[in-house]
Amino acid sequence: MTMELGLLKALLNKDFYEKNRVLLDEPEIFSKDVRKIKDCLDLAMEKYETDLTTEDLQAVFHVTNKTMTTATKVSYDDLFRKMQSTKAVHGEIAQDALSSLFQQKVGEKVTQMGFAFVNGEEDSLEPLRRLLDNYKNDFTPSIRVDWDDISIETLLEADKEASQWTFNIPSLRRKIEGISGGHLIMIGARPNTGKTSFHASLIAGPDGFAHQGAKCIVLCNEESYERVGARYLTAATNMTMDEVHGNISLATERYAAVKRNVWIKDCTSKTLSWVEAVVKHEKPDVVVLDMGDKFASKTSDKTDVYLKEAATHARNIAKQYNCAVIWMSQLSAVAEGKVFLDQSMMEGSKTGKAAESDLMVLISKNPQVEGADEQDTQRHLNIAKNKLKKGWHGVIHCDLDGDRSLYTS
Repeated sequence: MTMELGLLKALLNKDFYEKNRVLLDEPEIFSKDVRKIKDCLDLAMEKYETDLTTEDLQAVFHVTNKTMTTATKVSYDDLFRKMQSTKAVHGEIAQDALSSLFQQKVGEKVTQMGFAFVNGEEDSLEPLRRLLDNYKNDFTPSIRVDWDDISIETLLEADKEASQWTFNIPSLRRKIEGISGGHLIMIGARPNTGKTSFHASLIAGPDGFAHQGAKCIVLCNEESYERVGARYLTAATNMTMDEVHGNISLATERYAAVKRNVWIKDCTSKTLSWVEAVVKHEKPDVVVLDMGDKFASKTSDKTDVYLKEAATHARNIAKQYNCAVIWMSQLSAVAEGKVFLDQSMMEGSKTGKAAESDLMVLISKNPQVEGADEQDTQRHLNIAKNKLKKGWHGVIHCDLDGDRSLYTS
């Protein structure tokens, strides 16, 4: 108690308080009774631009807690008398003491999570990762920083690797060369626009990622794996399913080059924690989540909150395991009938998914013409976000051969 009161007295200094404000955001570093006084200190420091005395803080405390019983008031007045006679902990000693208390409380939270894992109450490391991300900058250890290499040679080499897997749609490749490990790519479209055909074309089509040697895993939780597989078959062979049936030997020959690098799994009801386990084991170059939103764990009543957490998890998977993650998503009804699309049309997410993505491609088609016998095959790739090489934004026009699941330009 004496040390806590000494630290509290040190925090009466405005400069010292401001320097340690982040550590003070963890309320449990003080015991219950001292914490109530510390809460009043927070209010006073927010309101007054000056140092405080113990008497000042006591006055604020009584004004703030007018409904205290007589017994409670006497108890806190005794604490203030002890604080008055206690010497303030100063300088680096006070700084280290606060940091130590802060780290201790964070450590206790980690321990509680550990018990949850042991007892089967938690099956994902993502909450732990979020806790570490929240607090990692608030510890104050003495460290030696090994700065990253930013020599010309290193940066030029990294620039070469920025497009490890190039797009096989010429109009797209001219604007965005390709993707590589660590990238999170969001693909959005309205239903019946050609989302599955898009990733099938990119991966299995002529000169696609699979032909380039990328190990690709496709995790689908919407359509059956057979239907998704059929699109990969038609894209790889450049044949319709009827043509495949009519010439199985030719289809088998064309399909072989793709099949050795493509793995498809029905993942209905699976979560991103399961996805991470698969990625860790299989070590793919490209991962397709079709549909990405359905892998999210509903940790909140608000869709945008848990989708942001899921997008962050997916991005962490891409970075930690050096793979490109392609997240397929629906667009909201706002996008229906529109050619030009933007980030706000992502279903269920405000800015969460957009904030985490390196590349966002929103696919649109021309509005249905009344009386037309067939739908227009033209598709428009809206590059709504692009943090990749060149950083180009705009709309790319191409065509979809639905029977062969191929995008061409």
